[in-house]
Amino acid sequence: MTEPAGGEEKTDDKKPQPTLLEQMGGLSGLFYSSLPVIVFVIANAIFGLTVGIWAAVGSAVAITVLRIVRKEPLQPAISGFFGVAIAAFIAYRTGSAKGFFLFGIWTSLVYCGVFVLSIVVRWPLAGVVWNALNGNGHAWRKDKKSLISYSIATAAMALIFGARFVVQRWLYDEDYTGWLAFAKIAMGYPLYALGLLTVVWAVRRSEKHLKAQAEEAPPEETDEEIEARLREKYAQAPAVDNPRI
Repeated sequence: MTEPAGGEEKTDDKKPQPTLLEQMGGLSGLFYSSLPVIVFVIANAIFGLTVGIWAAVGSAVAITVLRIVRKEPLQPAISGFFGVAIAAFIAYRTGSAKGFFLFGIWTSLVYCGVFVLSIVVRWPLAGVVWNALNGNGHAWRKDKKSLISYSIATAAMALIFGARFVVQRWLYDEDYTGWLAFAKIAMGYPLYALGLLTVVWAVRRSEKHLKAQAEEAPPEETDEEIEARLREKYAQAPAVDNPRI
């Protein structure tokens, strides 16, 4: 007799986990994030600051509309649009093309400070964000190895944002607008990908250690088991004669 169809293991239900590139929006995400910067630099060099500003904002709007039409995730497009709009406003107010990059420069410093502070107070953001998104609670903070792993990953992210600030701030002070655009693109997704790899390493190391601890720990007793154990203990205890008065 053949085994019933219901006894066969189902392997098609599991969806493959998204790759690191897919989590970052894929190749289109890399292109979309770089396009407004490239458009601004080219338009500013040829037609001047005003045209460069409107060209950058227009490209951000076009990207958002394109994502809506293609039914792609809107969050990256919306956040990117507001980032470009703020950068364009600063460039307009300062009257300088390099002002377009000022918002991103100081944002990098703020992010760096937040990551460092989270390590100091023993709530490394890499662990907080990951475990909050996955509903894992705060058990990882009680494990020394997990805390160290997430602190290393958080320090890596802080180093990335710190490097962005130092390099781009120097280019800003030296009026290297073209190199500022290059640095913003080169130190964007590529470095962010390296930081995410460190986070993935920390997650795997933490989960492996927590799993090993859970397997070694004795199983918790139920209320019924505790009650039965106490009854057995006191039933076997020797009777104590009352002392004579």
